[in-house]
Amino acid sequence: PMNDEKPSLLQRLGRNRRLRAQVCDQRERLYRIAWSWCHDQHLADDLVQETQARALAKLDSLREENRLAVWLTRIMANLYRDHFRKNREETGLETEPVIDEETPELAADRSQLVQRTRTAIAALNDDHRQIVTLVDLAGFSYADTARILDVPVGTVMSRLSRARNKLREHLEKSATTPTKVVPLRKRS
Repeated sequence: PMNDEKPSLLQRLGRNRRLRAQVCDQRERLYRIAWSWCHDQHLADDLVQETQARALAKLDSLREENRLAVWLTRIMANLYRDHFRKNREETGLETEPVIDEETPELAADRSQLVQRTRTAIAALNDDHRQIVTLVDLAGFSYADTARILDVPVGTVMSRLSRARNKLREHLEKSATTPTKVVPLRKRS
């Protein structure tokens, strides 16, 4: 009867050990999301480190183990929101988009499209950038994204729609030629 009500000490220790390993395994995924939000390597590292530290300190508050990715991303979203609020006056609303160095191996058309897309995502406001990143890049469902950002599902859907429209507009405006496809073999 007592064992049915509360997990044993060994069960709790095993759960904590397993969850600690899973939290550590999420580092790369969390970093990709954080970087896409802030476009700052150092801030992304700080966000991930603080997220993991808080999660490890509060493992007992995780109710559903299968929701670990959502729980961690929500912690990080809250940290990012707090950081943004704290530093809004110091840094302004938006930083300049990060321009990646292109490697010679990449095809010009592909690298230009990737860069234009990154620039377009960076040009979105924070709410839209977070929604696009969570749904389209990280693959979270609307419901999970709503939980992470602590907003209603309808808000996620409307912000995502507006964000995608803004992305489309930005990409269409940034096209370097009136044609959508640049032939690679044509030499004239």
